[in-house]
Amino acid sequence: MRQGRGVERRTSGSGRLDALFFTFSALSAIWLAYLLLDAAIRPGWPWLLLIVFWVFFSYLVLPRVHRILTRLYLPGYFIGRARTSDGLLADPVNLALLGREEQVHQMLRIAGWIRADDISVSSTRRIVLATLRRQSYPRAPVSPLVLFDRQQDFAYQQEVAGSPAQRHHVRFWRCPTGWMLPGGQPADWVAAATFDRKVGLSLFTLQITHKIAEDTDVERDFLLRSVTASNPTVEVEVISNFSTGYHSRNGGGDLIQTDGDLPIVVATGVQAPPSLHPQSTDSRNRRPAQTVFGAGVSMLRAVTYLVAAIVILAPTEYLVAAADRGIALASDGRLQLGPTAAAVLAVAAIVDLVLAIAVLSGTNWARVWLMSVCVCSTTVAFLAHVRDRDAVTLAHLPVVGSSILVLLALSSHRAREYATGQRD
Repeated sequence: MRQGRGVERRTSGSGRLDALFFTFSALSAIWLAYLLLDAAIRPGWPWLLLIVFWVFFSYLVLPRVHRILTRLYLPGYFIGRARTSDGLLADPVNLALLGREEQVHQMLRIAGWIRADDISVSSTRRIVLATLRRQSYPRAPVSPLVLFDRQQDFAYQQEVAGSPAQRHHVRFWRCPTGWMLPGGQPADWVAAATFDRKVGLSLFTLQITHKIAEDTDVERDFLLRSVTASNPTVEVEVISNFSTGYHSRNGGGDLIQTDGDLPIVVATGVQAPPSLHPQSTDSRNRRPAQTVFGAGVSMLRAVTYLVAAIVILAPTEYLVAAADRGIALASDGRLQLGPTAAAVLAVAAIVDLVLAIAVLSGTNWARVWLMSVCVCSTTVAFLAHVRDRDAVTLAHLPVVGSSILVLLALSSHRAREYATGQRD
């Protein structure tokens, strides 16, 4: 299949299995959200679980539901719009570029633009603190948007009034080899330039995000003026009426409008030495956060199992208190069937740990097996809940939740792609 013309839907056995994991994780997440809400609407401290419910529902449940629905009704080929990682239509693609990557970077640096940091734990923590404290963060990361079935290669920005809440920013995607714009015009890069005006809640996912200014053409023209004024070698050609002018909403629910023109920035004349060691900016070549998160939860669960096994085997006076709760103790103070229970927990810990390490290394069979283990444990808990509504108590939620979190992470498109090594 020619690159850039969309993702061919796989009908192989492994593809169908991944689709089942993906759907099962969505249904499991909805059930867990119900359990959290049910536990939260009770008097006392459990109402704090409403915060956990909002985070889980907004950042995990709704994105998974959106991903399933948009896969059904949105085409996979280029339609002039980027997408969110949930599959929702996002910002309009309002720029195209000709030139090597080094020339694009040099053109933007000369124009006073600053490259944004990649999203990481450190950069996410820093932008949250900078926003709350109203402090400057010129390299603040931008949220990932998807085009050509991958996240942006890089992004540039300019802060306004020293606040990360307001900024000019533009995302860039490298065009696939041999790909052309509709109509046959060649392009090395396409980009989406928008202006962040404030921080707010997404209309569609309830997540905290930047809200963009409605007229995206203003930001497009702002970038064009900055790069042409600072470097006379940069030329601009415009494809008039590249798309029909329209009013719409982006993935965060913000109103957007554009006249449909597509400027092509010609940066081939920018003086920039070619890199001797070019680095791949393709997000598919990096270990995704979903893989790290899923493996991390599995490792944490393994540690918990090991600690529980040690506690069961340890003869201590504190275990005597268990008798008051109806748990029978052996004559030496250990829990009855302690060695058996401890052995089961130790085996579960070893399985979780080995599979998690293999998942981090990009092994697909380990990802499938770890998800299968989580499917079994989640199914057992759900059937117990069906038989007895009180079978899954507040104390059981972390155990049930860990399996569902691993499923959500490892069944994601990015985790699957990393494990299988597929490139579209």
